[in-house]
Amino acid sequence: MELVKRNIHMNKLKCKSTLQLTLDDDFNVPDVKPDIERIITQQGDIKIHEIQAMNGKLTVKGELDFNVLYFSSEDTRPIHNIPGQIQFDEVINMDQACSEDDPIVKWDLEDLTAEMINSRKISVKSIVSLYVTVEEIYDEETGVMVEGADDVQYLSKKIEITDIAIDKKDTFRIKDELILPTNKSNVVSVLFSDVRLNNIEVRLLEDRFTIKGELTVFLLYNGENEESPIEYYETEVAFGGTVDCNGCNENMIEDITFKILNKNIEVKPDADGEERVIDLEVILEMAIKVYDIQEPEILCDVYSPSKEITPIFRDATYENLVIKNNSKYRIADNIRVPGNQPKILQICHCDGSIKLDDVIPKDSELMVEGVIDVNILYISEDDSMPLCSLKGSIPFSQVIEAKGLNSGSNYEVRPNIDQLSVMMLDGEEIEVKALISLNTIVFEKITEPIITDLEVADLDLEKLQAMPGIIGYIVKKGDNLWNIAKKYHTTVDTIMEINDLENDIVKEGDKLIIVKRVDAVI
Repeated sequence: MELVKRNIHMNKLKCKSTLQLTLDDDFNVPDVKPDIERIITQQGDIKIHEIQAMNGKLTVKGELDFNVLYFSSEDTRPIHNIPGQIQFDEVINMDQACSEDDPIVKWDLEDLTAEMINSRKISVKSIVSLYVTVEEIYDEETGVMVEGADDVQYLSKKIEITDIAIDKKDTFRIKDELILPTNKSNVVSVLFSDVRLNNIEVRLLEDRFTIKGELTVFLLYNGENEESPIEYYETEVAFGGTVDCNGCNENMIEDITFKILNKNIEVKPDADGEERVIDLEVILEMAIKVYDIQEPEILCDVYSPSKEITPIFRDATYENLVIKNNSKYRIADNIRVPGNQPKILQICHCDGSIKLDDVIPKDSELMVEGVIDVNILYISEDDSMPLCSLKGSIPFSQVIEAKGLNSGSNYEVRPNIDQLSVMMLDGEEIEVKALISLNTIVFEKITEPIITDLEVADLDLEKLQAMPGIIGYIVKKGDNLWNIAKKYHTTVDTIMEINDLENDIVKEGDKLIIVKRVDAVI
């Protein structure tokens, strides 16, 4: 008698941790640039260079890249910028059980401010949150059938398993050349640039997947026209392509996230030698997970009329995918210019980010509360302050349906801005419209008893011989033919044959005749 086993691929969240760090440093204005009269705005990006796990701790090394835009009245070109970096090397305490695993680190730039210390020095401060998760993917060996014994009875059942068929990282490169429109002057120097990822769509195919989306590209620069030295250009770049992904197919479930890993905007001369060609190169980092829902059959009980068989059970804990959806919502609100700022003449650019304040599970729903932080660059009516920025926050509250959600579920909501547009209502008010997506994935924690071994012994013949050969049995609440047959050392088929049953379904109060198998006492 041999227990046949099979490896079942399972996964679960092993541990997670969060660290919030503050970056703070002072920077001098380069000698080649004029004094600062007023800071206009700032932008920043986090780059992670190294992640190392050891002895229950995680070391994360990276940097904050920033660019500060400022106004100076000492130059014919009044707008200038100061780029810079702040390095960081942080240690995050982890569960000791996760010390040797490969962690996933995500970041969020919570806040970034630049302030004048004096006309030749600025202070840059930032709050960065680091989110660390460790997932465990393992094989669980469980019994699926018994071989080598004719009279062994075994009961199987199907279980639903979410198998991570693919879990890897990859990159996708986007290259394009943009030509400035004829109504824009040549580029002298780039002051401020922004690239935003919008409307990404993914489709799984056999051993590959396709992606398509858009990049919003913005460029603020000093132009050749001295009467209007500040120029800006904004456009949308469509992209698409195919990525090899061995092992996936269209019936699986994708969970692929994208972020801009690196971007490079370089201005080059055109055929006439004029600086009008924008060479764009963007590298997207893809965190690729593809799930395959499987329903393997496993043993849930074993017995024999002629042997005493004791199954050895062990609890296996894993996570199953309950729901994955991408809900979209339209949000609109108005933002007013503060009284201490000049009125709007023309809007140059708008950028935004989503911050989730709380995600509250309730019954089969997730209550999501957050804000869209908006930063708007505009040309003002005041010649002494030609370029200004306007910040605002738009709160929102949405309900996500998550059928199957329970108190033990793990869930994640990943927000994204798919579309962001602004419209000038008058010189003091702007209407902001946003289409946001809340990409939600929910896993339920499951504990399943599995059979890992069998203990086989001879029957207690004295006890068996003391049992009557024929028994009249009235079905009790909770009974089924399997348990009755196991108790009286017979088989389900034998009971069905003697009692002329068409199937193995019985109900409380049914009367059965049970005949003890002769070979069980020989």
